[in-house]
Amino acid sequence: EDPSLERHFKGHRDAVTSVDFSPNKKQLASGSMDSYLMIWSMKPQMRAYRFVGHKDAVLCVHFSPSGHLVASGSRDKTVRLWITSAKGESTVFKAHTATVRSVHFSSDGQSLVTASDDKTVKVWTVHRQKFLFSLSQHINWVRCARFSPDGRLIVSASDDKTVKLWDKTSRECIHSFCEHGGFVNHVDFHPSGNCIAAGSTDSTVKLWDVRMNRLLQHYQGNSMVNSLSFHPSGNYLVTASNDSTLKILDLLEGRLLYTLHGHQGPATCVAFSRDGDLFASGGSDEQVMVWKTNFDAADYGDAVKPQKYGSSVDGTHGTGSEMDCGIHHKKTKTQDSDRTHEQQEEETSLTNTLEHIMGQLDVLTQTVSILEQRLTLTEDKLKECLENQQKIIQNKTN
Repeated sequence: EDPSLERHFKGHRDAVTSVDFSPNKKQLASGSMDSYLMIWSMKPQMRAYRFVGHKDAVLCVHFSPSGHLVASGSRDKTVRLWITSAKGESTVFKAHTATVRSVHFSSDGQSLVTASDDKTVKVWTVHRQKFLFSLSQHINWVRCARFSPDGRLIVSASDDKTVKLWDKTSRECIHSFCEHGGFVNHVDFHPSGNCIAAGSTDSTVKLWDVRMNRLLQHYQGNSMVNSLSFHPSGNYLVTASNDSTLKILDLLEGRLLYTLHGHQGPATCVAFSRDGDLFASGGSDEQVMVWKTNFDAADYGDAVKPQKYGSSVDGTHGTGSEMDCGIHHKKTKTQDSDRTHEQQEEETSLTNTLEHIMGQLDVLTQTVSILEQRLTLTEDKLKECLENQQKIIQNKTN
């Protein structure tokens, strides 16, 4: 069955720049050139939250793994961490000396990576937003930065036409991928962590193996690629392009699977939900759209096939070698036969309890940070008042 448009959200007053689902799929965050962050409820008839705080365009949004926090980056050079409640409270910190293009939480929820027009990538602690280190070998704006699933690597994409791979521990650039002929707008890790995909103004999507540092696949489109997202199975990739279309690529077959039309004007961003059942897109038409994936991405063959050569209907074609990113196949019943139903239920219950605790801890620590920031602002204002009073007294004495 083909992907289908499920719903669309209207509320932004300018182009949508970024979308991200909460891990439980109950909420969808979007950023816009209108300087607002919107949190949309996936429940029908539920009101959306408009978070006000940024002084300029919001260019990137990302939910924390617990789903209780949302990070946003802006043209006002700041990053905000929001608690996703009706109050819309946040802490703010000046992350860069220029526009912040990208924010991304590590999978353990402890770190945040940001990318900016100041040509740097920076890593921060989520708690208290403490600066850890900066990566600064790009020679032009950095559009996007992502942690690998295991948190050991960072990948960044830049207007210097390179994609750089970094070791988080040594803080060194391991490799630069220079095959793109235009600015690289977006990059992300395959769910296995073994390969990356990048989309560029040169209308191509390229996939590289980060273990061998070699090009795996190359897709030539007809329009600038603004954003992309891997399906959690690792077998599909969705892209958003300037020609207003979303394209779904079959990475096992190495071909274009679907071209979706919905946006009026450039499709600026796209993201799969954590389970892959849905994907969301945003456009310059100020709309946020939610699509149902429909195709059963879990049922695929036993072997990863080499990419096929040749053009598809709309001129998109793939070239390259075998797509081998360590894809995890669907478990068979025989593999699970030795595990009892009770054990599975206990594990699920324990996992849910731990996730709940981690989520509440996120909220608690962020609330403390918000209070601390307010206290600092109050102290600063008090100091300013006292200084003004002293000046007045001095003037009177003189």
